[in-house]
Amino acid sequence: MSNFKEIHIGQLLKVAVTESGITMSRICNFLKCSEADIAKTYLQENLSTDILLKWSKLLEYDFFRLYSQHLILYAPASSEEKTKEKKATALPQFRKNIYTKEVINFIIEQVSTGEMSKIEVMEKYKIPKTTLYKWISKYKNESKQ
Repeated sequence: MSNFKEIHIGQLLKVAVTESGITMSRICNFLKCSEADIAKTYLQENLSTDILLKWSKLLEYDFFRLYSQHLILYAPASSEEKTKEKKATALPQFRKNIYTKEVINFIIEQVSTGEMSKIEVMEKYKIPKTTLYKWISKYKNESKQ
């Protein structure tokens, strides 16, 4: 999946089930539901987090990361927020964005195909110039394979 903008979680679950080879009876037993419920799930664009967590455990795949990558690409932290004073919060704080190889390849593909310039990538996704150039030199050959 190279498009993190449009996430249809039901379709992705169906693909993951097909690739994993897990039987329908095992899925139904694990999720405590019927085959009809599973079929309905495959049609849903969104799922509740508790259901998605169960699917993630069953299929041994972090489906939440798809949404994290969407946030990194399409709603990155603004540079204004970095200069603001940090507010106290009870929520866990993360040091930095973690870019997956898929996201890096997606960004490099945007630059190499000419869809976006390097400056556009840096502005839109808030990726530091040095980081982008490191990615290009390190991964450019891999993205062509």
